[in-house]
Amino acid sequence: MEASSQSRIDETMSAADTGSAPPRAMRAAIQTTYGSPDVLELKTVDRPIPGEKQVLIRIHATSVTATEAMFRQGKPYITRLFTGLRRPKMPTLGEELAGEIVEVGSEVTRFTPGDHVFGTAGPSFGAAAEYLCVDEDEVLLSKPSALSYEESAASVDGFLTALPFLRDKGEIRAGMHVLVNGASGSVGSSAVQIAKYFGAEVTAVCSGANAEFVSSIGADHVIDYTREEFSARRSE
Repeated sequence: MEASSQSRIDETMSAADTGSAPPRAMRAAIQTTYGSPDVLELKTVDRPIPGEKQVLIRIHATSVTATEAMFRQGKPYITRLFTGLRRPKMPTLGEELAGEIVEVGSEVTRFTPGDHVFGTAGPSFGAAAEYLCVDEDEVLLSKPSALSYEESAASVDGFLTALPFLRDKGEIRAGMHVLVNGASGSVGSSAVQIAKYFGAEVTAVCSGANAEFVSSIGADHVIDYTREEFSARRSE
């Protein structure tokens, strides 16, 4: 999916702010029908309780990607095979997240309360809320101190989409020549950085307005598609 826009979850639960036990209730963005953004309602619901192998995360940031937009609308209709034919099975969307662990299950070993993390909410989504329980073995990592919560949450979608194609399907390795079409988008910019990490030589295709950006994240060559048809260029 293409570039995501961050949406911050308001932090107003005073009990959590003071470091005491998290509140029993929380706010979440709820939808009970498909449609425009107007179907979303901010409601007070019960806060989830973590299972033995789960962590409870206080959400500081999530992202809104094309996936959330499609699932909210229920379009294209094929998405309803996953989200529910007549009404949403997942009342709260939000797949990517960044936040702080406030409680852990009795069998959790990777994390402790106070850890700052980022990752995915899992197949049931739910990150568009103040709190979320996530399995310990879900895609969840310590948040880099150099990144904000918003930056961390927004980085997840592109990298998790690009990585399996480059590493697993493409079997990328040092010395390869990789062309990334749409290099300034969420997935494309992630692909550029992953390819450079593996030691490939990267040619990025984007508009001239984004050329400086893709060069700054590692692209060795940049093709402005508004001036040149990249498919006509032969590899050197």
